[in-house]
Amino acid sequence: MLVGVGLGPGDPDLMTIKAVETLKRADIIFVPGRLASDLVEPYGTPHILEFPMTRDKDVLQSHWEHNADKVAEYARDGLAAFGLIGDPNFFSTFTHLSRIIKLRHPGILIETIPGISSITAFASRTNISIDTSFTVSDGSPVNDRIILKARQPKKIAETLRLEGFSDFILGQRLFSDTEEIITNTEDMPDTGDYFSIIHARKQRD
Repeated sequence: MLVGVGLGPGDPDLMTIKAVETLKRADIIFVPGRLASDLVEPYGTPHILEFPMTRDKDVLQSHWEHNADKVAEYARDGLAAFGLIGDPNFFSTFTHLSRIIKLRHPGILIETIPGISSITAFASRTNISIDTSFTVSDGSPVNDRIILKARQPKKIAETLRLEGFSDFILGQRLFSDTEEIITNTEDMPDTGDYFSIIHARKQRD
């Protein structure tokens, strides 16, 4: 099994209990750089993977595949952790790494442990309160949208479909005993509760 472990913004006191426990249990810990290495060192020996800063697609692909194969070697029969700054599912190295592992080693189970992302860390550190809609962008085309407090999931999905979105996931009361996740667009309920989130995605070329 491979677990992407969110380490938060860089302060060891902001790592979650589950992140720490997973690092302690892991048979091996991989990290993408020195900052992440320093954070995981109290819980195990970090193994730094090299991800070169280059625009050469062939060089990048070669390194990604090499790293994916190396991680898969340990994740196939044991618990491999990949610790990274921020959150593993939010603009992270782990997103691309796990995608390649799924293609090259489809039998490996992959899970993630959320961490405090740069967005929420920034809001906290700068004392900014955000209570209206806002945009997060790295300059690339907008292919995803997240709707909070999705009181009318079915209607929201129908409206977003007219804007070109085609894939929808509804999450309600996540990480609670009554958690509910709906991935089939046709099963979207008419009503949702206060703790509901819809993720919508456009199909990418």
